[in-house]
Amino acid sequence: MDDLIRIPCVMMRGGTSKGPFFLSRDLPQNPDERDRLLIEIMGSGHPLQIDGIGGGNSLTSKVAIVGPSSHPEADVDYFFAQVKVTERVVDTAPNCGNMLSAVGPFAIESGLVLPTGEETMIKVHNVNTGKIIDARVLTPGGYIAYQGEAEIDGVPGTAAPVYLAFRDAIGAKTGRLLPSGKAVDVIQGLETSLVDGATPLVILRARDMGFTGSEPAAVFDADTRFIARLEQIRREAGALMGLGDVRQSVLPKPVLIGEPSNGGDLSVRYFTPANCHTALATTGAVSLGLAATIPTGLVGQYFPDLSLPAALAWEHPTGQLRIRVEKMAGDNSPTVLVMRTTRRLFEGAALVRKQA
Repeated sequence: MDDLIRIPCVMMRGGTSKGPFFLSRDLPQNPDERDRLLIEIMGSGHPLQIDGIGGGNSLTSKVAIVGPSSHPEADVDYFFAQVKVTERVVDTAPNCGNMLSAVGPFAIESGLVLPTGEETMIKVHNVNTGKIIDARVLTPGGYIAYQGEAEIDGVPGTAAPVYLAFRDAIGAKTGRLLPSGKAVDVIQGLETSLVDGATPLVILRARDMGFTGSEPAAVFDADTRFIARLEQIRREAGALMGLGDVRQSVLPKPVLIGEPSNGGDLSVRYFTPANCHTALATTGAVSLGLAATIPTGLVGQYFPDLSLPAALAWEHPTGQLRIRVEKMAGDNSPTVLVMRTTRRLFEGAALVRKQA
């Protein structure tokens, strides 16, 4: 074991994602050195991440780094890293709202935050976007509750709920809800809405690309011509949004929308970006909620009579993700509320090789 470094970590499921959680003090402060370690820990560069603890899928190749807050209005810092599966690349541009749902419980059990009663409110500073999200977790008797009756589509069984409030979420990366200044832009002959809420999205109508928007995720993943065209559109959208050359970034995320088919309000297929999400990213759901408030945008056109507060259900490949959009006193923009669940899966240490 003399040739290995042990880095304490906890494996957690957050919403429909999963990955290791680290305390910021246990990782290098130098970004290049930190990313090198994360790539080795996850086993990137192989489709199964066979030599690491990543799950061979973008939803299970995520990392959360949590530490004391650097923001005067927050309780903890949360820094998210998307570690690519087949490429030895770490992308720290986005936030991940699913992993975010596990940050509060991890912070409490790590001693960064003290429970305050039967419920504990934690203000989480997402370092990637500079935004603060309110996370409300159950702490009966001063301890985190993981077991409960809450269900979310895309995750089997039930668990205790975690409530997230994305306040002032507009413009996570660009500072504007409509980075191009338009509700609708035309890219390669197709109408799109370029929206930056909790994460930047390029939204397209599914029917314009030959789909209904209710197909299984595998249908999209198997259509290599479609995936290639979607990537071309995404790159042009990134430039229009002021994000520059996005070939090495997962942002913006492409989204196809269509008529609902299973009792929801809109059918949604979210891409990560080269594969269709088997469920729906929380930050994507939040951005779609904000997009619904733009009456002339592609999403808003489905909700011409929308008034706040509004409960909306986004249909995804394994069910629905429900949100609530409301205007809170003193806020400049609508708040989007989401319920997620989380579970602590494993605790121990990640092992990395010492450099010669």
